[in-house]
Amino acid sequence: MNLNIKRLSMRISEYAVALLLLSCIHNNAVAQSSYQPVRPRIVITADPELDDNNSLIRFLLYSSDVEVEGLIYASSAFHWKGDGKGGKWFVPGREYARFGLNLCPCESWRWAKDEHFIHDAVEAYAKVYLNLKVHNSGYPSPDELRSKIRFGNIEFDGDISKDSPGSDLIKSLILDNKPGQLYITAWGGQSTIARALKSIQEQYEYTTQWEQIKAKISRKVVLLPSGDQDDTYAKYIQPNWPGVEYRQFQGGPNYGYGAQLKARAEDSVYMTSSWMKENVSGRGPLGSLYRVWGDGKQMVKGDIMDYFGLTGHTDDELRKMGYVVWMPVQEKDSWLGEGDDPTFMDMLGNGLRAYEAGSFGGWGGREIINPNTKNIFFQPGDTSSRAMAATLSTAAAQANKAADVAAYPNFFPAAQQDFAARLKWSVTPKYSGANHEPVVKIEGPLNIMASAGEKIRLNGKVSDPDGNAVSIKWWQFRVGTYQKKVNIVNAASEQAIVEIPADALSGQTIHIILEATDNGSPSLTRYQRVVITVR
Repeated sequence: MNLNIKRLSMRISEYAVALLLLSCIHNNAVAQSSYQPVRPRIVITADPELDDNNSLIRFLLYSSDVEVEGLIYASSAFHWKGDGKGGKWFVPGREYARFGLNLCPCESWRWAKDEHFIHDAVEAYAKVYLNLKVHNSGYPSPDELRSKIRFGNIEFDGDISKDSPGSDLIKSLILDNKPGQLYITAWGGQSTIARALKSIQEQYEYTTQWEQIKAKISRKVVLLPSGDQDDTYAKYIQPNWPGVEYRQFQGGPNYGYGAQLKARAEDSVYMTSSWMKENVSGRGPLGSLYRVWGDGKQMVKGDIMDYFGLTGHTDDELRKMGYVVWMPVQEKDSWLGEGDDPTFMDMLGNGLRAYEAGSFGGWGGREIINPNTKNIFFQPGDTSSRAMAATLSTAAAQANKAADVAAYPNFFPAAQQDFAARLKWSVTPKYSGANHEPVVKIEGPLNIMASAGEKIRLNGKVSDPDGNAVSIKWWQFRVGTYQKKVNIVNAASEQAIVEIPADALSGQTIHIILEATDNGSPSLTRYQRVVITVR
């Protein structure tokens, strides 16, 4: 009798634990199904590369989706200011010592005397802010953005020997007690980020607070790099802060230099001269600041690496003029590049919830498995279109393999059309004069549990603020731990049935996307993601 009572007591205890677990999952799911998009806290660090300028313009147009905590000038292997005191710098293997060049030690490298490209972008944003606000109330004021601008560790690339206004800001953000994670991008080198962490280490390492602070930072900070462009991640951050999450995205849309050289047919139209002039470079103050091929501009006067603004010259002619031609000349006014977009495109409030985990994937790609992978920077040699296309093709294949992406969806057209719509907002003072994204909701939690072999009903609700017709489809985003195909019944209606495969194992996840696309101009797409965990 006592043994039976003991067994019954154990079963009741197990049942109580299970109920508690389900309650926690349910509460979390309910919280996530409130349809109030989370606005991730994000810091931008950027060097004055022309594609950073372009990425910054796109980012500002999505500042309605995030909490901008910092806009910080950074150095890199490709750009650094110098100390202004005649100090010279040289790191073996940098671009000034490649390409047959022997130009350093030198006092600065590819840095304008009064560099202010971040300030310029924010001032262009200020000119269109009132228009943007008409179309989305979440845009921050220009003054708020201005208050976030700082200069980081820009004197020499990879130098973390002293604090800077930028590193001080990052340090304060890392140590504050605001809820949520802090996402810190590195469009250039990571020295300003590394200095912030080093300053914290120097202040607390030999105190009783050290272990607690390290644990807090490991939970809180997520680094979003465009590679390790000054070696400070490999040399300082990774060895000293191994718990800090490091998300480098690949496998998604190619936003970089030369993307048009190996673009899919459905993508290439969004990089042509005609499309770019109509939808991007011809659209107001932000569009005019955006860089395209042959636009007559140069980030730094006399920069032998920056020939992109020139027009009417062949690759060989540019070489004879003294330029290092590392990308073949493209059609005037066509796509140039936004290589740092993957660092923030997964932070957007488009319904894909990609900011929640690097494995989720979104418009910026999916987190690669090897955190030591660096971005590919083109070397001189055969820079014909054919050779460069082959290089890009190989790079894309390596990226997809690294990211372990199974048939990754092509998000580029949706991302480009959304970008075009926001640029149109910037020059359109009336709400009725532009298109707006459809509203997509899930009736019920976004995280649910189901058993193998079970059929579950998912209910969506889709509307459009402009009264446009909206097409609907449910599809499996194969980034979950259950990788096989899942059958979805009524995939083109608001209510669908997902059949959980009989061979799905407990704990495996299945990601189901509700996608809605309107027929406005440009056509816009939004999503909701449901994550199913097998019981």
